[in-house]
Amino acid sequence: MTFSTALTLGQTALELGLICSLTVLALFLSYTMLNVCDLSTDGCFTLGAAVGAVVAISGHPYLSIAAAMGAGMCSGLVTAVLQTRMGIDSLLAGIIVNTALYSVNIAVMGGSSLLNMNKTTTVFTLMKGLLAKTSCKGCATLAVAFLAVAAVVGFLVFFLNTRLGLAIRATGNNPDMVKSSSINPVFTTTVGLCVANAFTGLSGCLLAQSQKSVDINIGTGMLTVALASLLIGGTVLGRGGILKRAVGVVLGAFIFRLVYTIALRFHMPAFMLKFVSSVIVILAISVPYLKKQWPTIKRRLSAGKAQGKEAGEDA
Repeated sequence: MTFSTALTLGQTALELGLICSLTVLALFLSYTMLNVCDLSTDGCFTLGAAVGAVVAISGHPYLSIAAAMGAGMCSGLVTAVLQTRMGIDSLLAGIIVNTALYSVNIAVMGGSSLLNMNKTTTVFTLMKGLLAKTSCKGCATLAVAFLAVAAVVGFLVFFLNTRLGLAIRATGNNPDMVKSSSINPVFTTTVGLCVANAFTGLSGCLLAQSQKSVDINIGTGMLTVALASLLIGGTVLGRGGILKRAVGVVLGAFIFRLVYTIALRFHMPAFMLKFVSSVIVILAISVPYLKKQWPTIKRRLSAGKAQGKEAGEDA
């Protein structure tokens, strides 16, 4: 592998990692901060991609970003209402919304399972035009993705330190205490899920516009990818302030996509990529635990060797 090839692979992984890290940041808000496992992520990602594509095809590339985020917020609102107003378990509510969104996404795409955007003006083509006469003319996708991630990370750092943000974090930590403190957990859960799903919709919109197409299955497995990236980021940078943890999330998404890119480079069959995702999730979860258990394991191994040596000497 030449240096230029490695550089190209790294740039591709960074671009996809930054775009997908928006979904990971959404999971960081809903799963880590709010303590709600939102299983509607796959459908919401596709919804953002479909809505953004339809609006961009109609000639409004900038409006497509707002439309995708708005669609994501609507998805989060429905999920929150099912949980908080109708007494449906959070996991089941996510599954219900995810299932319903399949039909909704087909309807948004005009009854088709595929939208082609080859001749559509997107935020990436607009950025490419702005950078055409600069030394960064080949970095349009990277520039848009970086700006989006920087804006979302900055918003999260600010938002989670406001009174409402602290209430959302408190709801995830101890909902009973929140109720006793005259904070409405229904409201904080609803706001948290709406904001998180807005990020997921934005992520889907940017991925669709960067790939110049939308497939109905574009969001399949995105929850697994986001969870793996979230766990990798937590393992790499550990705990800390909101900014450090958010940066860790973005780094985790890049590492995950880099592994994916390397696997594809070595001609791994496409059907094996889901298996790779599962293995990465297992490693991300188990490595911190095994690291804590390693001194105990080491002592047991040493004790076993000592007993074996004594038994050999007695024989």
